Amino acid sequence: MTPQSVSAAEQSLFDLSGKVAIVTGASKGIGEDIARLYARFGAKIVVSSRKQDACDELASDIRAQGGDATGIAAHVGDMDQLAQLVNKTIATYGGIDILVNNAASNPVFGPSLDCDGSAFDKIMQANVKAPFELSKLCYPSMKARGGGSIIMMSSIAGDTPDPGLGIYSVSKASLNMLTKVLAKEWGPDGIRVNAIAPGLIKTKFSQALWQNEKILDHFTQRLPIARMGTTDEISPLALFLASSASSYSTGSIFYADGGTVI
Repeated sequence: MTPQSVSAAEQSLFDLSGKVAIVTGASKGIGEDIARLYARFGAKIVVSSRKQDACDELASDIRAQGGDATGIAAHVGDMDQLAQLVNKTIATYGGIDILVNNAASNPVFGPSLDCDGSAFDKIMQANVKAPFELSKLCYPSMKARGGGSIIMMSSIAGDTPDPGLGIYSVSKASLNMLTKVLAKEWGPDGIRVNAIAPGLIKTKFSQALWQNEKILDHFTQRLPIARMGTTDEISPLALFLASSASSYSTGSIFYADGGTVI
């Protein structure tokens, strides 16, 4: 039997041509993989992280591969820098269609008793307040352009507290609710808001977990897919949520965790 041919409409489901995407925490790990994949599907990419040289390096590499990208550094804990990120993006590309709130922080690993007030504030600032404020800054442009897609990078820790990551887990639970609140309020403006909740993914950010064999075994030995995930198993889900393929999806938490939360 000969397979049916794919229609032009079906081929365009994941096409991001003409779309402008900001990806925070994009200089490495999951954020980098998302930025590269979006560029391959036609989006104009703003690579953002704390250090300008890291942003420029990735943006230059994307351009060398035929994509369109620019680097704009911003510390997500600084509201003025977030405003500049949005303003520079609009000045460069004319607007914003996609926002991936990927940057996150977890300065402590251990019992919650060891998390002092300053560490608590840093976690909540980067993981909850920054996505909220940056989403608000992008809202006027998305509304003016007829809609957009905001993707929050959450975690399975938002459902079940991870060992040594108590307050980080609290922040991701808050981010999940923020996702639903914004989805409900901004849906009439054509703005969809969803979250991705990865399990244990091999990145520098999660190094404290997978470098410890005992902790790694705790995470993986009873999983239906009994291994760590990789960044290229997260970025296609982010592509789906940014594209018209997910046009009826909003306010949802999409799990990519090897079955951890089952």
